[in-house]
Amino acid sequence: MCLGMNTTLAQKDNVLQAKGEETAAAGGTVTLHCLYNTSSSNHYLYWYKQDGNNSPKFILSRFKVGEGKTEAGDRFSSTLDSSIRSVPLKIQKLQLSDSAVYYCALQPTVTGNTKTLYKNLWSKDNRKLHNIH
Repeated sequence: MCLGMNTTLAQKDNVLQAKGEETAAAGGTVTLHCLYNTSSSNHYLYWYKQDGNNSPKFILSRFKVGEGKTEAGDRFSSTLDSSIRSVPLKIQKLQLSDSAVYYCALQPTVTGNTKTLYKNLWSKDNRKLHNIH
């Protein structure tokens, strides 16, 4: 299966996903890495999944203070480590439907307006860095 990751950049705040793609077997586990830089004292990190030509779908969020929320089920998890500025996404019990492009996003981001979010993710400053198969 193929999973992908993209980068979202916003002024001085940015996220970085270093690899282009990850390959894993069905039933296995994969971790998608994301490093971030921000001048904010309260970090808000988000993961999204884009399936084909559909708009990105919210998976989970993690905050420097608090737990954030998860909408994708127990197979998806993440821990925010502000000491090394890392917020990896772990996907367990991989399924074929997990093959997609995954976005790591740093505040500010739009969670209630899909059209705006889609526009922001694909702005000219973004660089596609990750695909997972």
